[in-house]
Amino acid sequence: MITEETKALVDDGIMLPLMEEFYTIQGEGFHKGTAAYFIRIGGCDVGCHWCDVKESWDPNIHPPTHIGEIVEKAVASSKTIVITGGEPLTWDMTRLTGALKDKGCDIHIETSGAYKLTGQWDWICLSPKKIKLPTEEIYPLAHELKVIIFNKHDFKFAEEQAEKVSENCILYLQPEWSNRDKMMPLIVDFVMKNPKWKVSLQTHKYLNIP
Repeated sequence: MITEETKALVDDGIMLPLMEEFYTIQGEGFHKGTAAYFIRIGGCDVGCHWCDVKESWDPNIHPPTHIGEIVEKAVASSKTIVITGGEPLTWDMTRLTGALKDKGCDIHIETSGAYKLTGQWDWICLSPKKIKLPTEEIYPLAHELKVIIFNKHDFKFAEEQAEKVSENCILYLQPEWSNRDKMMPLIVDFVMKNPKWKVSLQTHKYLNIP
């Protein structure tokens, strides 16, 4: 049972529900192939039916962890940090990213954008979801837009989302893993007809790494 004192620290971003942390190779998007330390924060109510980390949804099953401990472990492995979830913007990222910045880290976030943007970010990967759309403030700040393609209707959604980001934002279409064999030919065809888009693959799954 979380005490009121601990809950207050979580609400303030001094502690965060930490699901897992690990050093690996970024498998997706612009920075694929880059060694990075991943911090996965628990808590997400977006509820994508195809989510491959549903165990991240309930923050109550992930221990509130002091950001000092998180930062110490992270910088021991890498200065490139990826904060993901769950949905990390469920929580205030100001203190965590500030502490990482003090250590000279390059900080990336993977987010649906469904909540207010907090924290300091060197790279924002926006992966919007139909069921809980991003806040308007994040669109012009996104460095890459990554739309997951589960069915053919997602292409229309991708184009709608692309209209909202800046002209410098890199556009990616990524097949949902369980449906990749069916959707990949459609993605390839779409990108060839619309070359402003690029294909993103979950290369870490092909390489059998976390």
